[in-house]
Amino acid sequence: MKFTKMHGIGNDYVYVDCFANKPPSDPAGVAQKVANRHFGVGGDGLILICPSTKADARMRMFNADGSEAEMCGNGVRCVAKFVYDHGIAIKPSLKIETGNGVLTLDVETKAGKVERVRVDMGEPVLAPDRIPVALKGTHSKDRQAVDVRLYDHIWHEHFQPWADKVGLEPLMTAVSMGNPHVTIYCHNVSAVPLDQIGPLIETHEIFPKRINVHFVQAHWQGEVTMRTWERGSGITLACGTGASAVCVAGVLTGRTSRKILAHLPGGDLELEWNETDNHVYMTGPATEVFSGEWPE
Repeated sequence: MKFTKMHGIGNDYVYVDCFANKPPSDPAGVAQKVANRHFGVGGDGLILICPSTKADARMRMFNADGSEAEMCGNGVRCVAKFVYDHGIAIKPSLKIETGNGVLTLDVETKAGKVERVRVDMGEPVLAPDRIPVALKGTHSKDRQAVDVRLYDHIWHEHFQPWADKVGLEPLMTAVSMGNPHVTIYCHNVSAVPLDQIGPLIETHEIFPKRINVHFVQAHWQGEVTMRTWERGSGITLACGTGASAVCVAGVLTGRTSRKILAHLPGGDLELEWNETDNHVYMTGPATEVFSGEWPE
């Protein structure tokens, strides 16, 4: 199986060109093997670049644990770069089919190669039953899961030892960008024990499809720093759909403006929740690292 390793600000995947090659017969199993950073290629998962009847290409994404996800913001930027750079479709604006519908991506090139991509991430989903998040008690009839008391839903004892140290705001805001996200604000994001609390929140019973977890420090209205525990992959250097959800959460809670610069461990993303069309736009780099062959 021929593959190409690519990343969007450190959110790295193994990509397979299914235009030129036969797709793997067991992509979930292959994802688990190639994503292993000690015995495989290493990455956050596997992405298949496939023909589409409704777009320039179709993206199928598998997390490191083999589960198939609806969408990946950093991954889809790399798909656009591959499609353009490898001659599948050389256009300034590309259409990529995902599990969250067909997305429009505008490419920025240098010397004939894509350097940055602006993605129309579509409209955020705010209805709790569509995210989904099963809110309890007085929040169960809320139209949006915005600044919901965290301790009413997540095990309080897991937060108590470190919550005061990081200035945790005991509130969560849930948003779907085609996949589910929860944003939790604090005053010292670097001190959050993400490896301990991330999996507990991801798999909590109020998130029936599990959830991507983001701890965020808002510096001012136009700038945040965030760290992510991704559903099915664990701690990652970046999450594009997550940064989009954080942009929306900041507006809904009054912490940030509609345009923000998000600092992630792997690099920066520019986000805008456009007031006119209600779509979120994400801009960031896409990088090809190397190609090889995996003995499937």
